[in-house]
Amino acid sequence: MQKRWFIKQRPTSETIRDLVNDLKVSPIMASLLIQRNLTSLPQIRSFFTPELSSLHDPFLMLNMQAAVERLDLAVREGQRILIFGDYDVDGTTSVALVYSVLKDLAPIDFYIPDRYEEGYGLSYKGIDYALDNDCSLLIALDCGIKEVDKVRYAKEKGLDIIICDHHTPGPEIPDCIVLDPKQEACTYPFKELCGCGVGFKLLQAWYAKTGRNEKELFDYLDLTAIAIGADIVPVTGENRVLCKHGIQRMNENPRIGVAALVEQAQRSFPLDLSNVVFTIAPRINAAGRLKSGSRAVELLLAETKQEAKKIAAEIDEYNSERRMLDAQTTEEALELIAQDELFSSRKSTVVFQSDWHKGVVGIVASRLIEHHYRPTIVLTENKGEATGSARSVQGFNVYDAITACGHLLTQFGGHQHAAGLSLPLENVVPFREHFDAYVQKHIRPLDELDELVIDLEIAPSDLFLAGESAFQIPRLYRMLEQMEPFGPGNDKPVFCVRNVYADKQRILKGAHVKFDLVDPASGIRLSAIGFSMADKADLIASGCAFDCAFTLETNTWNDQTTLQIQVRDIRETL
Repeated sequence: MQKRWFIKQRPTSETIRDLVNDLKVSPIMASLLIQRNLTSLPQIRSFFTPELSSLHDPFLMLNMQAAVERLDLAVREGQRILIFGDYDVDGTTSVALVYSVLKDLAPIDFYIPDRYEEGYGLSYKGIDYALDNDCSLLIALDCGIKEVDKVRYAKEKGLDIIICDHHTPGPEIPDCIVLDPKQEACTYPFKELCGCGVGFKLLQAWYAKTGRNEKELFDYLDLTAIAIGADIVPVTGENRVLCKHGIQRMNENPRIGVAALVEQAQRSFPLDLSNVVFTIAPRINAAGRLKSGSRAVELLLAETKQEAKKIAAEIDEYNSERRMLDAQTTEEALELIAQDELFSSRKSTVVFQSDWHKGVVGIVASRLIEHHYRPTIVLTENKGEATGSARSVQGFNVYDAITACGHLLTQFGGHQHAAGLSLPLENVVPFREHFDAYVQKHIRPLDELDELVIDLEIAPSDLFLAGESAFQIPRLYRMLEQMEPFGPGNDKPVFCVRNVYADKQRILKGAHVKFDLVDPASGIRLSAIGFSMADKADLIASGCAFDCAFTLETNTWNDQTTLQIQVRDIRETL
């Protein structure tokens, strides 16, 4: 699929020179910092070494005082508390966090809804479970902001609820204590917390009120970091602080369940946020997709290696099954698209098949965007309704598009990048037409092409300082490592080089390509790998000059670590 390259404007030579002189860094590093609006020493220091002391006062969040008082009442009086969370990574890590902190202080239980029987969000079955078990308080994590009727039902039954959510609220807020920085009346300084982040702020406020040592709470930041990575929220502001320290905690003292999962995946510590996103998160998610999210919580709460190893093996099996279903469903969806004579005239993708597994429709929507770059919804049938997931392209708010079709839906929720929805089966066709009409009207031409943002155009020789060779790990790479964690809002720097050639090219298992990138101007030769880029093999092997966009990585083989570039795109030099 063709990508549109957008190369950021290079800072002025004078600005670069000033920062090079002040920090004693390379011009490339200075340019990257300036592009991120990091130009003063305090800003740069805060970026590279974010301090936990810089976290915002949790009482700035709307309704925090009431939430803390209700939680504290429950703990002081020994009231039974139910911790309710969504079945995805953000929800299960949230439950593990709050349960871990409160388990020795109050009678407590947790509940993860069944994806198929109860669906997304706070459920009547979960509320009834709380009532049947004499709970006085339910804390809903990563869900609840649109559950007006269910909260009303709980209130009528005498059950108090604290909602800790981060999704976009609907027109009516549930009648209970609601913590959600996206509420219109909430003036909390950082709006992009994940659900686990909101749960952490509740505990942070409660620790402050009750005089507990806040440092004890920081031992659970690994859970918050996993949630931040998995939920694809911006890794900026408060999220950067939480994530940086959470990853550090994970590497220095990994919890038993995470260590078991990493071992099962045949990976090793230290991990970065990318490892979390592609190794840990899919496996935790697989439990909720194919079996029960409760197993993921049990893994994260495991206290013995034996227990953790058993659950990790089980969850890894779920993940293998999930990958098989993912590939099969993607293939079937692409076949439906190929048979659709009207597809080329649309600007969105909406596909439906009644027997698809509900647990993989969100992943499949993302896969389809890799083939057809447009807002995408994948639907299947569950309990007599069409239900599914939406994924968007950069720059287009899919939540707004679904909201515009709300009259055809029974339930929906989410944010600008992703959403879930349910609708009557007879509304699938009219929904497809209404959704596409909204996309046709509102999507910008620039948003219809997959954009690859490139930080800097360089020469391969720019990667190395005087005296460094291509066989060494350059100082620049070590500096780039300090910019971790990478994610939305702080993407890993992408570079491009022009007029280079390939040598020793070969296709690896899984449609990956590996070759040596050769710069004829300097003679520099760099090891390169492109994942799922077999479609570029002919260009690479043609002997023609090409332009290459890439990120810097390292590769360890036989105990030897070398520099490697990970190819993001290749196009023929004009």
